[in-house]
Amino acid sequence: MPRISQRRLQAALNRVDAVETVNEKGRALEDLICFLFPQIPGIEIAQRNALNAFLTEEVDVALWNARHNRGLYFLPHLLLLEAKNWSTPCGSQEVAYFVQRLHHRGCDHGILLAKGGITGNAQDLTQAHFEIATALGNGIRVLVLTPAEILGLTNTDELVDILKQKLCHLVVSGTTIP
Repeated sequence: MPRISQRRLQAALNRVDAVETVNEKGRALEDLICFLFPQIPGIEIAQRNALNAFLTEEVDVALWNARHNRGLYFLPHLLLLEAKNWSTPCGSQEVAYFVQRLHHRGCDHGILLAKGGITGNAQDLTQAHFEIATALGNGIRVLVLTPAEILGLTNTDELVDILKQKLCHLVVSGTTIP
């Protein structure tokens, strides 16, 4: 159970809130991902801000998952993460586009770190929640995580547990947000 430095975590979260330009906002949330996820046993950053061969789609962060038994053993070897550092919720078009990028790369799991969450109602599966539920029928699972959920983490086991719970909730109810 690797401990997460509260000082470094808080500094990364503060930077997410403090930056002003669009590029800085995206970079700050990606930096948070690159600080937090490699602390999970078996996880390393594979690539960052990588374009596909056609220069049409960008992956914010790609993680290599060695599937360590204390880590994300329940997720595939390659995980794509999308960072949305917006003050408003991420909409259905952006979620659908992330699902499309996962599909184009043959990936069946992705993590969307969205500062403002996503649009719609989780129980009614409206707006962005609908896109996540629809992706399930195509074998694609998108887990939505917010900085607010990360804020209180003290060790990596807690992050692993959050992702497990979100995955189970997604498959059972069609959304990662209870």
